[in-house]
Amino acid sequence: MPELPEVETVRRTLKNFVLKKKIVSVDVLYPKIIEDDIDKFIENVSNQVINDIDRIGKFLIFKLDNTAFVSHLRMEGKYHYVDQDIPLNKHDHIIFNLDDGKQLRYNDTRKFGRMKLVSLNNYSNELPLSKLGAEPFNVDVKELYAKLHKCKLPIKHAILDQSIIAGIGNIYANEICFAMHLDPYTPACKLTKKSVAELKEVSSKILEEAIEQGGTTIHSFSANGIDGLFQVKLKAHMQKICPICGGEITKEAIKGRGTYYCKQCQKRRK
Repeated sequence: MPELPEVETVRRTLKNFVLKKKIVSVDVLYPKIIEDDIDKFIENVSNQVINDIDRIGKFLIFKLDNTAFVSHLRMEGKYHYVDQDIPLNKHDHIIFNLDDGKQLRYNDTRKFGRMKLVSLNNYSNELPLSKLGAEPFNVDVKELYAKLHKCKLPIKHAILDQSIIAGIGNIYANEICFAMHLDPYTPACKLTKKSVAELKEVSSKILEEAIEQGGTTIHSFSANGIDGLFQVKLKAHMQKICPICGGEITKEAIKGRGTYYCKQCQKRRK
């Protein structure tokens, strides 16, 4: 699943291709991706210029002339900017026909991605964005501590909760716990204020580095065919040997999510 660094990479890449291009028309080939009335979505988006692309957490926001729409890539969603005469892929579901003769195609193997119209100037206060917590870069440590202090879930699971802190997915949750030498099973409520401050610092550092590397290319992620490079820097996720002690990296499931950690180096907080 694309996480904050991957979605930010998509945002930056798309801006290089589609900014100031007009959406002439839209072809909706798989209606369930659109959470609005299909005709309303097409009418509101057509003949609008893409003036900017924002990102909040794992959501992209396409800012047009008079409206905006949110795009959530979910598990497998991706965008391709291509010539209109290139044959459609069977997983191309939403086609934005642009005034330069190109197409911006939303491709989604699993069909889990969603798009939704939002207001141009107040989208952060509308669903689904209004439910999100702050991102690690600007989260208030006191507020984050207050949320975690009431949470008895394992810390690995807690930081995957987008209402607690936005943008972190499974890959980076594993890396954050490893960098903090933190047992992912540690109840979130056991973290001290000092540990929560460290969580903010470590999360921000890892996500910023991943953004610089273009994200992590595992399975299907790429930004218009451009692969990320952060996977070569992963210390725990999908690894077998701990780079610190040389011991085995254990893989287990926490709340159904693949969790990689070193039992020797990552200690449970009490």
